[in-house]
Amino acid sequence: MDHLQSMRVFVKVADLGSFARAASAMDISNAVATRHVADLEGRLGTRLLNRTTRSLSLTESGQVYLERARQILDELEDVEQMVVARNHEPVGTLRIVAPVVFGLHNLAPVLQSYTENFPKVVPDLTLVDRQVDLVEEGFDVGIVVTRQMRSASIVTRRLTTGCMTVCATPSYLEKHGVPTHPEHLAEHPALSLPTEYWGDERVFTGPDGEVRVRPTNVIVANNTAMLRQFALLGMGVAILPSYLIGSDIARGALVRLLPDFRLPQVEINIAYPSRRHLPAKVRTFIDHLVEYFSHSTDAMMGEQWAAQSATLAPIGVEMRAEQPESTDPNLQPRLARSTRARVAVPSPL
Repeated sequence: MDHLQSMRVFVKVADLGSFARAASAMDISNAVATRHVADLEGRLGTRLLNRTTRSLSLTESGQVYLERARQILDELEDVEQMVVARNHEPVGTLRIVAPVVFGLHNLAPVLQSYTENFPKVVPDLTLVDRQVDLVEEGFDVGIVVTRQMRSASIVTRRLTTGCMTVCATPSYLEKHGVPTHPEHLAEHPALSLPTEYWGDERVFTGPDGEVRVRPTNVIVANNTAMLRQFALLGMGVAILPSYLIGSDIARGALVRLLPDFRLPQVEINIAYPSRRHLPAKVRTFIDHLVEYFSHSTDAMMGEQWAAQSATLAPIGVEMRAEQPESTDPNLQPRLARSTRARVAVPSPL
C-alpha cells in the first residue's frame, strides 16, 4: 500500500480517535483505513494503536511515530505549496495584527519593502495590546509574544528574541536608593504589564542561579510605551524592552539596573491560522518577515545591548556622570546603604 497514504490515515485516526470517523473524513471505507494502519504496523514490526471495542489509544511507539509523521507530512505539504505558490501572484488585502509598540518601532520599513516587491498586496495593519483570536477576528497573520499564544490550531514561526531591561530615572534612584539585587525590587513601585503577560513573579538569573521576585506595589498598564512614560516621570522601577529604552539610557534619562542579573528573553513570533493551503500573499509575507528579522539588529537589540551594558561603569559612577553632583550631604550614605542592604542568597530552581 502507499506508505505516505498509510501515514496520513494513521495520523487522521489518531486525531479523530476512530477508524470510522477517519475513514469518513478521508472518503475511504472503514476496512481500507484499518488495512492502512495494519500495513504500517506490519512494516514497523510494532503496534501503534491499542484497540478495544469502545476506544483507541496510542501505544508509546505510536506516540513517537505520530509526532514524526506529522512533521514529515507538514514538510511535504510545505514543499508542494511552495512549488504551487510560485505560479500564483500574491494579490489582495493582507490583514495583519501586532502589538502596538513593536509595530510602531518595526513594521513600517517591513511593509514598505514588502509592498515594493508585491505591489498588488494591500496591507491592512491593526495594532492592539491584547490577545487576539486570529481566526475569529479574520486576521491573516499576527505578530505575537510566545506566552500570549495558547492555541493548538495556530502555527507560529520565530522572528526574533530580545532582552528586557530593569530601569529607573536618576532622580528616582537618588530619592529612593539603588536596588542591587532583584529582592530589593519589592521595596519599589513596579511599573508593569498585566499579569497575563508576566505572571505573578519576575524570574532573574544571576551569578548564583535563579531568583524569583513577587512585586507587591504594582502600577499596571497594558502598553509598554505608557510604562516608559511612567518610568521617565520617576514613578517607580520598570522592566521594559531594551529596544524601547536604549536611547533613554544612552542620554541618561534612564539608568539600567541589576546588570549582573538577566530576565528571560522575549520571543516574538509570526502566527497564522493554518499551515494548509496558505494564499500566496500570506506565505510571501511570512517569508519576507523572517528574512527581514534575520538581518535586523534593531528589532529587539537584546544581545547587542547586553554586550554593551556589560562594559558600563558601576551604577554610582554612571549616575554621577549623567547629572550634576548632588549637594545633599545625606545622598551618598543613603546610596551606600541601598547598595549594601539585604543581598539575599538566590532561591533554588
